[in-house]
Amino acid sequence: MTGTIINVIAVLIGGSLGALAGNRLPRKVQETVMAGLGLLTVTIGMSMALSTANILIPMFSILLGGVAGELLRIEDGLNALGRMAEERWGERLGQGKVAGWNVTRAFVTTSLLFCVGPLTILGSIQDGLLGDYQLLAIKSTLDGFAAIPFAATLGPGVLLSAVTVGVVQGGISGLAMLLGSSLGDVSRNTPWVVELTATGGILILGIGLGLLELKKIRVGDLLPAIAIAPIIVLVLQWLGIGL
Repeated sequence: MTGTIINVIAVLIGGSLGALAGNRLPRKVQETVMAGLGLLTVTIGMSMALSTANILIPMFSILLGGVAGELLRIEDGLNALGRMAEERWGERLGQGKVAGWNVTRAFVTTSLLFCVGPLTILGSIQDGLLGDYQLLAIKSTLDGFAAIPFAATLGPGVLLSAVTVGVVQGGISGLAMLLGSSLGDVSRNTPWVVELTATGGILILGIGLGLLELKKIRVGDLLPAIAIAPIIVLVLQWLGIGL
């Protein structure tokens, strides 16, 4: 779990620095930074999505995941958690001191961004199986630096995403410890990891569109797609169907 602890600390440090800077940034600067973050997020999501070996797998994963997510009301649950945090810690986090700061939006956006991606899955599995936290250390550095501009523009609600990172990555590491060697040799080129990465990229693309205020997409309700993609790959392999 060492990698997860490092990641949580990195998000807290980056978020704190960004929140402090946000108090001093003019509104126009915040808007420009947010637009830049949106463009960068779209670019990252697109590059991940294009890594798929068979576009039908992410497509069906998104379709099935969207149905499952809407039935489970995942997005509503995330927003409810954000509102709960806003009511409890909004004043303490400084909500309202800077126009545009919103604890719920900051929490949901960065929670999704920091937990959707191959480094989250691979790093957590390696940390749980082998005690190797190298990948999560790299991810921690990236998340820590990313948290600075996000907190500067969205507000200190970004700090709450550290809880999501701890729960998600800690849960994956714990599950990896329980499953042990049954997971086999897992790498970036493992077929189910490739399709999971591509599907996660589509979700990140959705986050980017939201940051650019081009389209509000209920990305939270698409989260089951990340679990469905590997299942589809494993079923196809079991049936002897090549990718």
